[in-house]
Amino acid sequence: MNVPDDLRYTSDHEWAKLEGKKVTVGVTDFAQDSLGDVVFVQLPELNSPVKAGQACGEVESTKSVSDIYAPVDGIVVEVNTQLNDNPERLNDDPYGKGWICVIELDDISEYENLLSPDAYRESISE
Repeated sequence: MNVPDDLRYTSDHEWAKLEGKKVTVGVTDFAQDSLGDVVFVQLPELNSPVKAGQACGEVESTKSVSDIYAPVDGIVVEVNTQLNDNPERLNDDPYGKGWICVIELDDISEYENLLSPDAYRESISE
């Protein structure tokens, strides 16, 4: 499984990339592999508040429907509308074109409290 070293992770298999006070969010390679072929993505609402650990969207695959959980508290300032017509990007490029949303952070320490790449690798190897 691909686990990039420049990201942080949640135990629910979301990744987060910090850029200034904004965090780009997506699902991990492990998550997309477990889901199977993604057929629909319900994106978070633009300008909506989100709370860490709470569902902010949904991914539907040929196998199941899974919630997408916000990794941090904040406001959704951008969503990847390309996923509306191309949900398979979550499978093809989970760390690139398959990103889900950008959240403007309330508190940067929340990002720092997410799982490190090594801790995430350990959690998925169990």
